[in-house]
Amino acid sequence: MKHIKRYYSKEIDTPHGKLIIEGPVTPERLAEMDFHKDLISFRTPEKQHKALIEIARFPEGRIIVARDGNVIIGYITFHYPDPLERWSEGNMENLLELGAIEVIPKFRGASVGKNLVLVSMMDDAMEDYIIITTEYYWHWDLKGTGLNVWDYRNMLERVMNVGGLKWSATDDPEICSHPANCLMVRIGKRVSDESIQQFDRLRLKYRYSY
Repeated sequence: MKHIKRYYSKEIDTPHGKLIIEGPVTPERLAEMDFHKDLISFRTPEKQHKALIEIARFPEGRIIVARDGNVIIGYITFHYPDPLERWSEGNMENLLELGAIEVIPKFRGASVGKNLVLVSMMDDAMEDYIIITTEYYWHWDLKGTGLNVWDYRNMLERVMNVGGLKWSATDDPEICSHPANCLMVRIGKRVSDESIQQFDRLRLKYRYSY
């Protein structure tokens, strides 16, 4: 499968000034940007910056960033699912995972996350993919946001809905381990029925194993 990446950008106003939402960003451009010290949800800022550069090098990898000048203050990632997860078992070339979305505390509540999702879906090439995101409550910044687990889950759903991702049933044990965890899915307009059926066998693995 040929992975086509078309660049898009959007300027948004926030209480703290204008931001540029853009991508997919090349690894070379990512390396030139500064990475905000408050982007610490997944690992240290230095390591996460390097991780984004590596993802951008993948043929299928997509990084959309929100930047204040030359400083990345938020990002969203797309790549193939982790080889250790069930979603990679079908070796589906047209299945991408929205792996991470993060915005620094200063800009939360300014629709930065929603705009990251919106810009990522501007590319018509996304209609060739099934996009999934797996949400686990233990990754959520409940302390920093002051939200309880259900309010945070509702907030995430609203953000993902902007890009057409909807809640979807699954029997994945890790997702099923807590009722707030969830799978969200967007199926592109050009995805074949065969691919949808293959994905359903991954999504509901135990139902199809009998």
